[in-house]
Amino acid sequence: MREVSFAIRVAGLTAWAALMTAAPASSQLYVYVTQWGGGQLDQPQGIAADRSGNVFVADTYNGSIRKYTRDGGYLTSWGKPGSGPGEFDYPHELAIDDSGNVYVADTNNQRIQKFAGDGTYLTQWGSFGSGAGQFQYPWGVAVDGDGDIYVGDSNNHRIQKLSRDGEFVSEWGHFGNGQGDFEYPNAVAVDAAGNLYVADNSNHRVQKFTSSGGYLTQWGSAGTAAGEFGALYGIAADPEGNVYVSDTFNNRVEKFSSDGSFLVEWGSQGSGDGDFLTPFNLTVDDQGAVYVADTGNNRIQKFAPDHSVRASAATWGGLKTRYRGQASNR
Repeated sequence: MREVSFAIRVAGLTAWAALMTAAPASSQLYVYVTQWGGGQLDQPQGIAADRSGNVFVADTYNGSIRKYTRDGGYLTSWGKPGSGPGEFDYPHELAIDDSGNVYVADTNNQRIQKFAGDGTYLTQWGSFGSGAGQFQYPWGVAVDGDGDIYVGDSNNHRIQKLSRDGEFVSEWGHFGNGQGDFEYPNAVAVDAAGNLYVADNSNHRVQKFTSSGGYLTQWGSAGTAAGEFGALYGIAADPEGNVYVSDTFNNRVEKFSSDGSFLVEWGSQGSGDGDFLTPFNLTVDDQGAVYVADTGNNRIQKFAPDHSVRASAATWGGLKTRYRGQASNR
């Protein structure tokens, strides 16, 4: 299994070492570990890891869910294109609760489906509409420690909160660009403290809320610089509260602290190890490894923190830009 350190790939190791000596340590870099899915996956868009390290993938264009070990070993799969129980029409984001149940944003079927970890169908919620508990193209789903479910109801430009039994609890947001407004919220994530992060896609920002919808903060704007976004199609939080965003059209992953401070980024457009082509969702496992649904390359890529190197956000961003150039929007 070959590892590629993005720090080592930067041209001019002498300059790198000098800058690293002068820069304050603030965030770990990430190394490429492995990949899988080539020849099997077709536009995979959703991904989630359970507490045992199993990785679940929404194989979107094949209309199925696939389950792997943390190193990409195939375990099982379920689903086929359709609208019946256990069938899918454009499955997008996935979420997993503390019991290992899997929630699927079955986007074009306007519903959330729930399965056991082995793929056994359990239940579903939702129908097309704008009423409580109805959806218009739900792209995002997340589950908190209490089992409550949060849905990024994308074309209704709102977040809906459901109980563990799928009963409507509350909603917030409407179309707009003010605090708590949304324009196509494409993905959602919950941290260990119960805070909700929303990838507010067309507003090019992340918004952070309490579990009851109280607005806390936001960050981001349109662009290619550090902390800016081309499009936000995936978001995840780790146990320490750090937030990871798939900056889809800039073909990179950006990492932030829980208050939105930029920490580090990696990736650029391409098909090599560590490159991306329109990456959608991503997830972080219990060991801190980051898995990215590299959608346009029809694969999953795994990255791990490089404990031997730490860099300031400014240093790493500058070196990355100098070596690889700015990623261009599509």
